[in-house]
Order: sequence, then structure tokens, then C-alpha cells
Amino acid sequence: MYTQAEILKLMRPLLEREGCVFQKNTNVFARPAQPGEVIETKTGDGLETTNAAGEEEYIVRNQTEAGEEYIVPADKFKQRYAYLQAADNGWTEYRSLGQIVAVELTPERLAELHLSGEFEFTAPWDDPMTAKAGDFMGGPDTLKEVYRIARKEFFETYKAVG
Repeated sequence: MYTQAEILKLMRPLLEREGCVFQKNTNVFARPAQPGEVIETKTGDGLETTNAAGEEEYIVRNQTEAGEEYIVPADKFKQRYAYLQAADNGWTEYRSLGQIVAVELTPERLAELHLSGEFEFTAPWDDPMTAKAGDFMGGPDTLKEVYRIARKEFFETYKAVG
């Protein structure tokens, strides 16, 4: 398994050279997390990762078929999302403000990086994450972290900027 630092070192040159800028084209629902609350992020592929909430964090739920949920620290959340309206059951709807840089994990790119068709790495929140051919790898445009975005959910969520 690759650490976050190792996978970032591998992916960063590729993202800088071939990455495209994307923005979410769907809104999200969010609510304050309860410290210690465990969130299992599930995509159409199944369980992607697990994370436990700390103090001052938000649970974000994408408006995709899978409705995948994940945890975002309050400071990042406030930078990346704008309030739209109250929703049901304690959730609030937000519009995404941030952009990501991402690339598709094609067989050619995996070979160039000496990665197998499926590999495991440590996500920015220190939990194992698996990526495979056809998925996307990306992160905030600062490229200080990278994570996997499942193919189906990527196309349900993001659009190219420009």
C-alpha cells in the first residue's frame, strides 16, 4: 500500500502535466458531524473508504445515484461550499465553489506510473483507499493531496472548466 506522500509524489507530475480542471456541477447536502461519528463512503463500486468525524467537521452527501457521504473539516467546508437552502432531516443544500485537478487512470497512465490495474493507497484522512483503471485521481488545485473518484460518480458529479 502506498502512503499519501508516496502516491502524491507519483501523481503530482502527471496531474501538473496532463490534469484537467473540473468543478462539481451538482449541489451537495451537508450537516454538522457528531464527533466520533463513522461514515462509510459507498460508491456504485461498493465501500470506498471509512472515516471517523472529529470536532468541527461536516458530513457531505453528494447528489449522485450512490449518494456517497464523506467528512470535510469545517475550515475546508466553509471555503469550498456556499449555502443554498435548508433541506429535510437536518441537512442543508450547498453549491460547490472549489475546483479539482484530475486525470483518468487509463491503462497507459498506470503503466507509466508502474502501478497495477488496481492499487491501494492511504487517503488524505489516513484510511486505505483503492483505485483502479477507469477511475479518476485528483485533488484540490493546490495539489497538496490526492484521492480516488470512482468513474461513475465522477461523471455524475464533475464537469470540465473552460
